[in-house]
Amino acid sequence: MNCTEARALEPFYDDGALDAATAAAYDAHLRGCATCRAGHAEALAFGQVLKRDLQRYRAPLELRTGIRTLVAPARGAANLRYLARGWNPVALAASLALSVALSSTLTAEYVAAPNDSRVVEDVVSSHVRSLMGDHLIDVASSDRHTVRPWFLGKVDAAPPAVDLAAAGFPLIGGRLDYVDRRPCAVLVYRRDKHIINLMVWTNESGEPEGTEAYTRQGYNLLRFAQGDLTFWAISDLERGELADFVRRFEIATAASPS
Repeated sequence: MNCTEARALEPFYDDGALDAATAAAYDAHLRGCATCRAGHAEALAFGQVLKRDLQRYRAPLELRTGIRTLVAPARGAANLRYLARGWNPVALAASLALSVALSSTLTAEYVAAPNDSRVVEDVVSSHVRSLMGDHLIDVASSDRHTVRPWFLGKVDAAPPAVDLAAAGFPLIGGRLDYVDRRPCAVLVYRRDKHIINLMVWTNESGEPEGTEAYTRQGYNLLRFAQGDLTFWAISDLERGELADFVRRFEIATAASPS
């Protein structure tokens, strides 16, 4: 089994939809391929994020009945194991129907709407600028009593600067930037050799609760709201690690107001 074949089978492996022989071949490939093994681990981590944050909706009766009608003629002749050898047109048609029905929910949670695109691009541009030259940090400190007061009077709301060094995400400082047509505070964290920029501004337009995920130019972004503040975390970390950072940040700030 080569890497292209393994990548095509990965989602069916996670769902337990492969026959025993194909699953064994996939396992053997993972043991010998660090690249596919890392991709598989990332997919599992992202799946955990989806299970934790994505709301579940029961499909309408009409949709369920329609899918059963499409699939019924193929029972006995085709099943998910067929996908290990090629495309099942009946299953594909059912999947497309389900995708259309769920698209409004998934788009709201995980796909950048048109009015979000500019903000996403601004966040990415800010992150890239910070990694060029010497504009990563304006105030260098891991002490929240130094970093947070530094922002007072410079932005609408001083961010909750918590140090997450014990969890492997040390605070290294902060800076001012201009994102989404407004000045904003940026808290800068480090994960080994990776930089995490956490941009913060006042939520003036009723940002939805929950987490929205984006990927742009090789960077992962997570947007979340907390009280009257909006946060954007961006890094070249894998999405699972960035989600872990956001989770730990939310727990720490809930325990400490500053």
